[in-house]
Amino acid sequence: MCGIFGYIGARDPLEICLSGLEQLEYRGYDSTGIAGVGNGEIKFCKKAGKLSNLLQAMNLRNLESAIGHTRWATHGPVNDQNAHPHLDAANSMAIIHNGIIENHHVLRMDLIASGVLFTSDTDTEVIVQLVAKFYAGDLAAALQKALSLVQGIYAIALIHKNHPGQIIAAAKECPLAIGVDPTTKESFISSDPNTFLSSNLDICFLHDGEIAIIQRGHVHVFNTKHEIIRKKTERLELQYTVPSKDGFAHFLLKEIYEQPNTVYKAILGRFQEQTGNVEFESLGFTDEQLSSYKKVCILACGGSAHAGSIGAAYLEELAHIPSQCEIASEARYRSLLLTPDTLVIAISQSGETADTIAALRIAKAAGCKILAICNVKHSTITREADAVIYLKAGAEISVCSTKALTSQIAVLALFALHMARLRGLPVEVAQTFFNNLKQIPDQINQVLLAAPKLQALAEKYAHYEDFFFIGRLYMYTTSLEGALKLKEISYVNANGCPAGELKHGPIALINANFPVVAFCANEQTKDKILSNLAEVKARGAPVLAFAPVGMDGVQAIADDIFWLPPTTDMLAPFTSTVAAQLLAYYIALKRHCNIDQPRNLAKSVTVE
Repeated sequence: MCGIFGYIGARDPLEICLSGLEQLEYRGYDSTGIAGVGNGEIKFCKKAGKLSNLLQAMNLRNLESAIGHTRWATHGPVNDQNAHPHLDAANSMAIIHNGIIENHHVLRMDLIASGVLFTSDTDTEVIVQLVAKFYAGDLAAALQKALSLVQGIYAIALIHKNHPGQIIAAAKECPLAIGVDPTTKESFISSDPNTFLSSNLDICFLHDGEIAIIQRGHVHVFNTKHEIIRKKTERLELQYTVPSKDGFAHFLLKEIYEQPNTVYKAILGRFQEQTGNVEFESLGFTDEQLSSYKKVCILACGGSAHAGSIGAAYLEELAHIPSQCEIASEARYRSLLLTPDTLVIAISQSGETADTIAALRIAKAAGCKILAICNVKHSTITREADAVIYLKAGAEISVCSTKALTSQIAVLALFALHMARLRGLPVEVAQTFFNNLKQIPDQINQVLLAAPKLQALAEKYAHYEDFFFIGRLYMYTTSLEGALKLKEISYVNANGCPAGELKHGPIALINANFPVVAFCANEQTKDKILSNLAEVKARGAPVLAFAPVGMDGVQAIADDIFWLPPTTDMLAPFTSTVAAQLLAYYIALKRHCNIDQPRNLAKSVTVE
């Protein structure tokens, strides 16, 4: 999940790389580092911790080119020696790497046997030591020979003291973009093209096995046979703006409060109220194609998978089409029985989630068409899918996803409605569903206005180390998401559980120090969830209920209640999820956790 950035041009390479790393820190903040060529030698600086640590230690001057890296640790502890860049034994070249080398141990043992001394615990150092072994004046050829021995995935940038005007790049199953400005004679590389600091770039993306020699103002790309190939370039509309908290204490809190607007933007202009039809801009599928599908398979990870599970339920309830949401990291190793009459939907906020991309490619190989639901333009998933629906949520900076998730649910609700209309759902039913949906932004705002109540509840519950989140039907998936948010930013053991499953094992854990957070906004199962609350209350558990205004019976059982604006069962996940986000935020605040950049996590999960 590491971030890579590089620059060659007339401007200060160090300054440009630092700006690039600032934008890429969402990919990992275990350590950062920069290397460049200056005065005929490799100069570098790297530090464990966030970019601010590197800035304090920075002492590089007069670089002709530079590469920078921000790390999410895979191999080796988080310390200075394992930070990138990594150098060969002679300090003649430096490498940065995103990915995982699966056979690094075997390669390391062979190199050690030949007398090579390693200075880190990383898999990455194996690559640079191999390149040094094969180097005979042609850096690209040496890298290609080294990579022929490597098993795994990677995006790589490499520099050598004898080639100050070059950066060598390579990629396999990891994103890497190259941008060239032929006018200013500047060249960039990045894990994310949205971090490029110019909109006048001819941009290309390296595909599996390709190697590029990048120089000022131009790039040459070679295939695995070391034959030069012509790469298609494109001009992307890049509109980078400096992230701002806009007066909020954390990006997470800001993004929670943006949700009335982002959910509104997700549905704006996409429903025709007179006809009851849904119209997505540039969807890429005809109505005939969508009508022909016999089932839907949704692929996603993390919170996106929770949105996908809700979306699958929408598709079955509204459109009566068999639908399933599969955890992408599991789906890629299972036989999903995918056939061309299956529509596959890939969901990813970043568009770079490695497991989702891998599962997507398997689905494409099975002959399936792919619809992507994504928040980031120019990302890998949006480039590889057959069609895209954008969330339009704006940049999400905090690692913990909030506004992107509710926008995903909104888009899935509209898509399910679209599929339902194609299958004969009456106009009046579609209109009623959408009229309820368009009230959601205001209902979310009502939850936000009651945030002081949630902050007070967080003060009461923040000292507990274990939680159950429970619910039924749509509220079960909501409980999974609520538990995920709490464990992500508060480092608390929180587990989501179907309320009816408690008595099949989990209830054995219940005691006075194990609170139960119950999502009760499901009219269909109201009586059942009250019975489940009585069961845990009888065993001493403190009970916090998220219940719709007007729900009877919950006051007699729950220790605390947060009242939610009433809505339909299908749309209840919106307000319940936002309330859970605020509870998690205030508990994390009380526990003095790093809210925007939780330990061990990164925003974009680009490794397996």
